Amino acid sequence: MAKQNDSFITDEMLVKYYELNKKKKEIELEMNQLKDSFHDYFNKLVGPNTKAEITINGYKLQRQMRKIEKYNEEVTVKRLEELQMTDLVQIVKKPDEAKIKSALQLGLLDEKNLEGCLVTSYSPALSIKTLTPR
Repeated sequence: MAKQNDSFITDEMLVKYYELNKKKKEIELEMNQLKDSFHDYFNKLVGPNTKAEITINGYKLQRQMRKIEKYNEEVTVKRLEELQMTDLVQIVKKPDEAKIKSALQLGLLDEKNLEGCLVTSYSPALSIKTLTPR
């Protein structure tokens, strides 16, 4: 263990870090509560999984939706095996999304053959910007 005078870490630094970390947690909690309120507002205004925006006193609040699609592994593997397209299935019995996309693009596989296989989920994201320089 380093002596106090040998160290670049001081008691003041530790206290400052502790206090800042405590404030950070309080701020994050308050921000999460505000985010929940914003999402609740937009859910009531336009519904869930829908992007939206509102401007109030020079501030614009936007909700964007990130779309995430994945193939349902079990259903997709079974379907590809039924279609005798096992080259599109990885050994670990997971749909090979890169090969499926390639096969779709090349026309070797039709999207209707995979109906019910694609799982879509959404992840909301907020951004706040000032519209006037401050």
